[in-house]
Amino acid sequence: MASTTTLGYRLKSFFWVIVAYAAGLWVFFYVLDALWLRGMHSLVAIGVADVACTLVVFLFSYFFRNTSFYDPYWSVLPIVIAGVLAVRGYTEGTYDGTRTLLVLGLVTFWGLRLTWNWARGWQGLHHIDWRYVDLERQTGRWFWLLSLFGLQLMPTVLVFLGCLALYPALTEAWHPMNWLDVVAAVWTLLAVLIELVADNQLRAFKRSNPEPGTTLTRGLWRYSRHPNYFGEVAFWWGLYLFGLAANPQWWWTVVGPLAMTALFHFVSIPMIEKRHLERRKDYEEVLRRVPRWIPWFPKSG
Repeated sequence: MASTTTLGYRLKSFFWVIVAYAAGLWVFFYVLDALWLRGMHSLVAIGVADVACTLVVFLFSYFFRNTSFYDPYWSVLPIVIAGVLAVRGYTEGTYDGTRTLLVLGLVTFWGLRLTWNWARGWQGLHHIDWRYVDLERQTGRWFWLLSLFGLQLMPTVLVFLGCLALYPALTEAWHPMNWLDVVAAVWTLLAVLIELVADNQLRAFKRSNPEPGTTLTRGLWRYSRHPNYFGEVAFWWGLYLFGLAANPQWWWTVVGPLAMTALFHFVSIPMIEKRHLERRKDYEEVLRRVPRWIPWFPKSG
């Protein structure tokens, strides 16, 4: 498919992704405004609008037969949700200015970086994440039902749970900026930087034409088999700390980072490690020596 590697083809592919998200976000704000006019609580209204937006993106992924249309959703919608809540907190006068700027800045940095990391690796409309390809092969005609509920709506719910802590952080500032905010800011920034460095190291390794079947065990990948996943989970815990600093009564939003931790620990990591064991001749040795995903010193030998 020589034509699929051209710049024009990739631009056309990204054009349709942009159209999908523009349509989805239009529906998001339309639904959100309608529900706010009816007096619905902000979190409930955002949750319903979030699902409506997901359904629009799903329609595009179904039309183009490419579930990877949904992939940027994970990193795009938290920026939107944070922005909506920041405006809400500002208009109601229930925010702390410094905390709001910190949270918005960190969420935006995280979201833009993660979206860019996806975009530079996505080759175009023909490119579908290997996990989706495997699942379609396994489920056959039921795949698109699985795609809707398992690969799109479920992650939307998980991301929404992760964003719950943004509500107290941006709209319930019972406590002004304090030491816990400083801890949250440093922790969250480090989490994003770990993801950034890990993804760049992995990209550089792949572009160096390594021997087939070998695994990256240098840099951050020397101390964790999945440092990028560690950074991602740590990011959501950082947001939780911001919410706790603003209003401890929202402690129950811990369901968000707990859900994220469970997702990566019990689903994402086992799935990718099964694939690595099938394809990489050195991965059994990597499993023995390198910590699973929380960074630590590797075992000798």
